[in-house]
Amino acid sequence: MPVCIKERLYFSSLNRRNIEVDFSGGHVSSDGGVLLLREVDRHIGLTDRISKFLPDLRDQSKVIHSLKSMLQQRVYGIACGYDDGNDHDTLRHDIAFQTATNRTSTLASPPTLHRFEMLADRNFAISAHKAMVESFITSFDTPPKELVLDFDATDDLVHGNQEGKFYHGYYGNHCFLPLYVFCGKDLLVSYLRPSNIDGAKHSWSILSLLVKRFRQVWPNVRIIFRGDGGFCRHKMLNWCERNDVGYIVGMASNKRLEASLKPIINVARAAYENSGQKQRIFMPLSYQAGSWKCSRKVVAKAEYTSKGPNLRFIVTNLEGNSQHLYDKIYCARGDMENRIKEQQLDLFADRTSCHSWWSNQMRLILSSLAYILLQRLRDTALKDTQLAKATAGTIRNKLLKIGVVITRNTRRIRLKMASSYPLKQIFKTVVKRLARE
Repeated sequence: MPVCIKERLYFSSLNRRNIEVDFSGGHVSSDGGVLLLREVDRHIGLTDRISKFLPDLRDQSKVIHSLKSMLQQRVYGIACGYDDGNDHDTLRHDIAFQTATNRTSTLASPPTLHRFEMLADRNFAISAHKAMVESFITSFDTPPKELVLDFDATDDLVHGNQEGKFYHGYYGNHCFLPLYVFCGKDLLVSYLRPSNIDGAKHSWSILSLLVKRFRQVWPNVRIIFRGDGGFCRHKMLNWCERNDVGYIVGMASNKRLEASLKPIINVARAAYENSGQKQRIFMPLSYQAGSWKCSRKVVAKAEYTSKGPNLRFIVTNLEGNSQHLYDKIYCARGDMENRIKEQQLDLFADRTSCHSWWSNQMRLILSSLAYILLQRLRDTALKDTQLAKATAGTIRNKLLKIGVVITRNTRRIRLKMASSYPLKQIFKTVVKRLARE
């Protein structure tokens, strides 16, 4: 019989002992925590529901990999830090991933996964977003009293000849302009758009659909629309007023608004010159823009620092103290920007490098599904632990990227983790909590 000689690598010795390395360890995985994603997904039925919306035109007698298993393979892979389908050339042999996707054989190859991404179309994108919203609704045990819907657009740089590629003057690059909608830390919408449009394009329609669906389930819920100055459109404000939806939206400055603030700017300047400390004064205004059908409440912030005056304006139909409305309600939208960064930096939402438009929308949805699974893990199983407020990247590093030795036979699959794993108590807590779900 031939003798197989494995390549060995060597480190500097320790106390006359040679330190050798090779890759003959057998079934060892660096992603032992991927089973946590499987349990979360099993409880909320996310990938099971969404996989049913994909058209499957294959000859079923020759199918090896189901759409559901391929969807799980890509979503779990993104959550574990594998941004591209090419990573699955070797990852498909990982028993931890095979177990997570309910298989005991080799998973789909990169070419198969690429063909899988090509299945996406407009109907799938709509259905997937409906499923994301339904998943959010079912996460509540009791009806919420208030929902604040945060809308924001961001740039998604492109570097090839993708469909829908345009140059955006504000961002100074060729990019897409996806629209995100969050409610707190929960993702509701991740809608890919070309960048040659108004940043608020389609937001009115999406807001209308969300409000109607939420009021079907929770008739008495209070809904607030929140966005930056890019969403200050009179049609949006009119619609909110007609449909009893609260709004608090940023507003661009103009000469009329600035002129009305001259008295308090002078007060702020004098206070700054006396104290040397930054001064802020808030004042409510009644203002009617040329395109508005009536006057509306505008909250003005006059700030004075070493750099001079800094003026900010928001328009709202909410009641309350001006400073509270600005600091506690409007500025809270900054947390949504952190969630978008989490999506792009930790979960590769900007990995839209396919040529086809709908394949890139598919990739954005895959990233969104990974975010939803991690958010549900964070919101339920990690509650009251040191990782309760951790980012997706931290959860990945602490709970998912765990080395395990795996044994698999006809009776059981056993994952052996390191005895010195620092967060073993948190891991045990998470598993027990998911088992009770």
